[in-house]
Amino acid sequence: MGLRVQRRRLEDCQRRLSAARESLHVLEEQVAVWNAALDEARIRALVSETPTQAQEYEELSRHVAVAAAEMRRRRREVGELVAERDELLRSWEPKDGDGTTSSDRR
Repeated sequence: MGLRVQRRRLEDCQRRLSAARESLHVLEEQVAVWNAALDEARIRALVSETPTQAQEYEELSRHVAVAAAEMRRRRREVGELVAERDELLRSWEPKDGDGTTSSDRR
């Protein structure tokens, strides 16, 4: 694989990894807020014992479950991108100042 292609693939992978990490971070913050709201909704449902409060709790509970599943998916994506980046780095052979790579000198 040519040096330019390697470099482009590595840069692309790093951009995707940065975006995935940022997206995961935002989702983690949102899920933390939703979990706090879920705890409050659970308490309101227990104290008020009304069907409306129980329904609100159930809806929020489903919403948090979906968000948690998405968070797990994004964590897997970050892990896969880290593995891809590491593999690209293992095969990386940058050129020295004289234009040769370490494998050229062997």
